[in-house]
Order: sequence, then structure tokens, then C-alpha cells
Amino acid sequence: MDEVLAQAVRDTGAHIGAVYLLADEGQVLLMETETGLPSQIVRPWTRIRVSADVPASGAVRERRLIWVPDYQKLACRFPATAIALPYPFAVAAAPIQSDGDVWGSLVLLWPPSHATELTLHERETIERATRELGASMEEAARAGIPPRSGGEPRALSPSWAALPDVHRALASTGYLDRLRHGCVGLDMEGRLTFVSAGTAGLLGVDLTGRLGEPLSRAVAWLKDPLFEHHFRAAAVSQEPTSCVVRDPDGRALRISLYPDSSGISLYITEAAADRPGRLPGEPVAGIVGHPREDVFYNLLHLAATLSRALNVQEIVDMVADHVMPVFDARALTIMAADGGRLNVIGSHGYEPALVQRFDRLPLAAGAPAQDVLRTGEPAFFSDVEELHRTYPGAEVRDEMAAWAFLPLRTSDTVAGVCVLAFGEPYPFNDEMRASLTAMAGLIAQALDRALLYDAKDRLAHTLQTSLLPRSLPEIAGLDVAARYVPATRGVGIGGDFYDMIRLGHTKAAAIIGDVQGHNVTAAALMGQVRTAIHAYAAAGASPGDVLKLTNRLLMDLDPDLFTSCLLVSFDLRLRTLWAASAGHPPPLLRPPGQPAEIIDVPAGILLGVQGDAEYPTVQVPFPPGAVLALYTDGLVETPRVDLGEAIGELAGHFGRAAGQPVHQLCDTLLNHAPHTSQRADDIALLLVEHRAPPG
Repeated sequence: MDEVLAQAVRDTGAHIGAVYLLADEGQVLLMETETGLPSQIVRPWTRIRVSADVPASGAVRERRLIWVPDYQKLACRFPATAIALPYPFAVAAAPIQSDGDVWGSLVLLWPPSHATELTLHERETIERATRELGASMEEAARAGIPPRSGGEPRALSPSWAALPDVHRALASTGYLDRLRHGCVGLDMEGRLTFVSAGTAGLLGVDLTGRLGEPLSRAVAWLKDPLFEHHFRAAAVSQEPTSCVVRDPDGRALRISLYPDSSGISLYITEAAADRPGRLPGEPVAGIVGHPREDVFYNLLHLAATLSRALNVQEIVDMVADHVMPVFDARALTIMAADGGRLNVIGSHGYEPALVQRFDRLPLAAGAPAQDVLRTGEPAFFSDVEELHRTYPGAEVRDEMAAWAFLPLRTSDTVAGVCVLAFGEPYPFNDEMRASLTAMAGLIAQALDRALLYDAKDRLAHTLQTSLLPRSLPEIAGLDVAARYVPATRGVGIGGDFYDMIRLGHTKAAAIIGDVQGHNVTAAALMGQVRTAIHAYAAAGASPGDVLKLTNRLLMDLDPDLFTSCLLVSFDLRLRTLWAASAGHPPPLLRPPGQPAEIIDVPAGILLGVQGDAEYPTVQVPFPPGAVLALYTDGLVETPRVDLGEAIGELAGHFGRAAGQPVHQLCDTLLNHAPHTSQRADDIALLLVEHRAPPG
């Protein structure tokens, strides 16, 4: 395996290579061997999930060669990788296969100066290498030798150039020692391989006897995030770069880094005496007045905040807060394709009337947004003239001066377009284009999650609505009101339920219950429990017998979820109620002209736990003017608060609200619920008032 990788790196001219093998039943890729990568870069990439936004994983999922020629294309197709490795390079990833089986992937990196397409020789070399690796894996599998189960990947030393003769080496050392500047050689792990005589005066440390030691240990103050960032950039991109750091005395030093596959040469000068300007091939240090690190930090912050976004408006707000100020954008529009048109699903900075003009544009129209959606390639227009050169008939209706049209790509699908507009002509340099494209990729992933969440939420609410009674029956002598309030966190569905059943001219039954969990399974079980209780109660069984029969049914269904339930039957002629409970909070009764009280109903075991459970029934007077309150624990349960005390407080609040109609009383009691803005549990509430007959 090592020989195949080393040969592929040599024959293609790549400076970094790695072999990944599948593990954990095909869910994870483990790095088996690599060459050319410093250990500080290798560590985060030794284990990646097959579903990850990484070329190595994409090659395995799609079973084909993936070629990304530059950083902007990487930001477009793999935004998470572009954020984690913000350096210019070209990358190819190919699946390791044999007879239809995929064993892993081969990854090769080149400097950004590589041509935009792989040569025929490079493609043939990659194909030959993956074929040989696949054959090796198949042979190992037949021999019963499993792939590596974890641990550190093997690191292969890169091919070294032929060593110069001793006379030339001495002459080179003398030449460097005569320079007053610092010359330091490092290998790819940052260890010292050469130090010139002038280095000690600049770094304040004599390094001549410390060859083989990491530079960060020999010169502790050089363990600087800025220097480490540029060291990684040089190693990955193989292009010169430079940075300015300060020593402990505050003196500014410019360190220029010149990499190749064997190591990195440092050229150190005093920044004040150094000539301004950047090195050939060095990336631009910032974006329109913003330091590069500032932009990078904001993109990382955006990635973290977008992970919490649950809807499109939250995504728009986050981009407005964390992206528009960094890039000095004045307006934002997010559009998604649907039914042959581009629909505006979010905007910021535009007047509503203008947004309506953008909305529902046909996809066939030749315009920037439509073309970006079709090609998946971003489009940048630095001023109005550049826009008109590309689209002669384009109308500028938003009074802006520059635009970035960014594809919202999820996997291999372009689902929409993000448009950033600028009030002044704007210079879109290469780094800004890549950063904006990566940002759009992050937005696309968050948008995909948000739209999926919205769809699930709509489905949940539809299911919840269909399982709860659409309306409560009108029963002579009773005023009834009910409320259901979903939790504000998690999926918008739960197992809380209520029902009211007419049993005759003067008889009725009320049900309240709570199925364990907040998911579709809990909601489906809730529908079964409610139907069973309704059927048994309508057949004339007592509350205790109804719960006993329902419990046996649940034991047969074996749903692996438990249900609390309270069932109350009323006989208005006898002015009496009967109640039985399966582990449910007790009901509250407010007799006419008296304080509210808690009815002591024996709390039997939850439904679905024990097949032979019994549920005692209690009898309580229910005179005209009395009001009964049935509720689920979401109305009273609060962390670190005793449940009995909470129920007592609710009873007091219930008693003080005497005289209110039951519909108004529902709202009064709901306002008493704890943590109304961030409820972790659903609330179901059912109020029943015995209305005195006329006269």
C-alpha cells in the first residue's frame, strides 16, 4: 500500500497523498498512510465519516473520481472542507475498488498552479493506483487479514532530491552565514534542519546546537497562531507566503516561508527594514480592509451559528449579522427553485415591493440567478458595466452597484441562489470569491436542514391535529373548553391528548392523557389509546374498568412506551363524578362559592407497564356551578420545583379565577404555566363546568 501511494505521488507530481480505508461497517474512512502532511494537519483528518462534506468521502459515496482544480471550486462543492483547510490547492479523490466492492479512497493534492484539468497521464496513474490498492485489499480480505482498526496513520518520507557534493554544501553554508538576515530550514514537521549564523541575532536564541528539535520548542514565542497558520498554508499550498510577528521585546520580524515537498525554508528580516509588498504567488492578506484572519473567524462563527438555525428567517438573520457586515454588503436575497420558478424565501435590506418583483421569476429567463442555478457556478459583477457586458438587457432595479450570485449547493444539487448586493463598486479578488462561495455552501446546508425541519414540522402539526378532536360535543348541562399547546423545543408533536364523550342525556366522560415521548411514534400510540378509551367508555364500563381494559390492550400491542391517563365520568342527574387515574396528575375541582381543591384519586400504575394492574375509582360530588380542571404535567412541571407544590399553586390560581367563563379560564391557567417561552413539554388542558339548568 505504501509503495503504491509513493509511486502515485511521484508519477503525478503531487506533493501530498493519502490512502483511506473503510471501517465501522462502511460508515467511516480511516487514514491508513500519508505522505507530505505535517502531523498537526493530519490529526483532524485521520477519521472522517462517509457522509462528510469531504472529497475523500464524496469519491466513496459517488464511486467516481472527484477533481477539484482550485480553492473556489472547493468552496463551492465542499464548503466545510474549504473552511477547515483555508489554503489554495488542487485535489483529486478516487475510490479504491475491486469487482464492484469499494474499500476506501486515494487522495492527492497539488499546488494551485496545477492546470485546470488532470492530464491523461495523471488520470491513468490514479486509475492504476486505485486498481492495485483494490486488488491488495481483496487479496487481504481473502486471506482473513482485516484492515487497520485505528491508531495513527503511517507517515511516509517524501522523495528527497539528490544531495549536493560536499564542496557545494560548504559553499552554500558560507554564503548563508555571510548574510545578516536569518535563514532557517525546517522539515514538514517543523523540526530544525539548518540554521544560518545571522539567525541568533534576530530570534535572540542560538539554534546551532538544536538541529532536529521543533522550532516551536527551541523558540517558544514563535508558537504563534499567525505563524502556525502560515506554516500550514505553505505546507498545503506549496506556495510562498509571509507574515509579520513580534518577539518578546516588541520588535517586528517578517518571516517569509518557501516550501517544497521536503520542507520549508524561512527567511527572517526586521519588518521595519523590509521592503513592503507580498511575495510572488502569495495570497492577498485581506478582503477590502478586513484582515484575512477576521474573515476566517467570521465564517467559522457563521458555521457554528447556522447549526442552530431551525427556519429560513433565522438563517437570513444570521447571515445578515455575521456575513453582511464583514463584506460590507447592503442587501441579501435567498431564492429557491420550485415548480419551474425562482421563489424568494428570505431577504434582508430590500423593500418588500422590490422583493415581490424578484419573486416567482421563471427559470428559463436568461439572467444571472437563473444561470447560476443551471450551471452551479458563482457569478460576480464588480460594477454595473460588468453586469451589462455579460447581460446586455439586464435592468438594475435595486439601485445597487455590485452583486455576487452564489449557488446554494447540497451534495450534487443546486437548490437555490444567494444574492449579495453592494452599494458601491466592489473588487471581488480571488480570496473573497472563495470565501463567499464557501459561505454559500454553509448557507445551503443550513437551508436544506431548515426546509426539512419545516416539512417535518408541518407533517407533525397535521398529524397532531388529525389525532386530537376537531371539536368537543355539546352536552346539555355542561360547558366545556380545551387547549393544546405544543412544546417550543424539539419536533412540534407530542403524546398529550384529551377527549369528551357523550354517554347519554345526563351522562358524559372526560379524558386527559400523556404518552411518553415527543415523536411520531408517541402521537400514533396516543391515537390508539384515545380510540380504545373512547370505545370502552361508550360501552358503559366504569372509569377503573376502562383503564384496566386499555392497559391490557397496550400490553398486547407492546409499544415500548408508557401512558398516563385520567378518566372522569359524570352523571348530571345524580350531580356526581367518578374518576380513575393511571399515574396522571390529579384533577382540580372548584365547587361553587368555595376554594379549589385537589381530588385525591389513587394513582394507579402507568398504562402499558403491568398487565394485571388495577385502577380504583373514586366518587366525588359535582354540583351545578362546579368546575373541573384536567391537565397534563407540562402545565405544572418545572425543574427543581416540587410537583406537589406546583399543583397546589395551580389550585390556588384556579380558585382565584372564579367567575370566568371556561374559555377565558383556559387562557388564565395557561398563562400560569412555567417557562412559557421555552417549554420542553406539551400542555393539554380540559375544563368542564356543571351549568345549572334554567330556573
